[in-house]
Amino acid sequence: MNPFRRAVLALSLFVLVATGAAQAQSIMDPFNLPAAMDGGTSKVGDGIAYGDGPRHKLDVYAPEQRGELAPVVFFIYGGGWSRGERREYEFVGRAFASRGFVAVVADYRLVPEVRYPDFLYDSAAALRWVQDNIANYGGDPNRLFLSGHSAGAYNAVMLALDSSFLQQFGVTMPVLAVGALSGPYDFYPFEYNEVKEAFGYAPNPQGTQPINLITSDAPPMYLATGTTDPIVRVQNTNRFADKLRSQGVWVTTQYYDGFGHMEPVLAMGAMWRWRMPVLDDMVGFFQRFGAFPSGVPYIAVIPSAPEELPDSIMPTDQILEQLNQMFQPIED
Repeated sequence: MNPFRRAVLALSLFVLVATGAAQAQSIMDPFNLPAAMDGGTSKVGDGIAYGDGPRHKLDVYAPEQRGELAPVVFFIYGGGWSRGERREYEFVGRAFASRGFVAVVADYRLVPEVRYPDFLYDSAAALRWVQDNIANYGGDPNRLFLSGHSAGAYNAVMLALDSSFLQQFGVTMPVLAVGALSGPYDFYPFEYNEVKEAFGYAPNPQGTQPINLITSDAPPMYLATGTTDPIVRVQNTNRFADKLRSQGVWVTTQYYDGFGHMEPVLAMGAMWRWRMPVLDDMVGFFQRFGAFPSGVPYIAVIPSAPEELPDSIMPTDQILEQLNQMFQPIED
């Protein structure tokens, strides 16, 4: 049985038992099965503390074959600022590692324990750890790229646009580029409870919006979204991209036709990469801005679609429906 079919069968088994599973399980678990992730990669750091709290931990992924220091991607997961764990995104860390990067995935505190801007301070503190330590794991702190999905895309963009967060933690590494998936960048006034809980107490709510913080000093940005995203409408990316361009910032937009909110991040992993080339689109963008200055090419592998399988074996729509039900819309 080939690795993909093993992963698919495991996925179907997970769905069948999910309703009776322990709370410790996550609907993201199938995407982190060994057969569903990229080979030739290693988790070289597991649960490393970057601060004192239980949510102040991070994981590091790297290619198994390492020589000179590699570029670094700091990936921030989403979850409406109220849910998410770094372990759920091992498939993203290994995806970047498979393309020659050292990848860092860090937890951060969530609503209601904290609200804006504390989750941004946590990511800034994790980036200070990266600055001080990543060379010990094979990463080059002078080739740093930020990436994120959904609320994590917001966090990554905010760290790149508002230097005060990084300055507070003494982070001086340059951010060479940002790769943001399905992100909200212009969602004030706050209309939905999840957003109100995260941002409703901010003394300057318009100052929480990335679209209002753009200057000509912003790093290049890759913005990708599904065209049928019901959580963060495609118009959000359109407005943000237009404002970036008006300030002379290099921005590349990628619209994945017919896909929704979760598909772009799930397609980063080996299991669903055949659906859209989001990983190689983003890595190609990072390459344009100095990821591999020696010109060493990364390996771009675009897999073929697997053989058609019945829904009982590959319940794609069912998994996506469960994931999307976890989120409220962020904007109309």
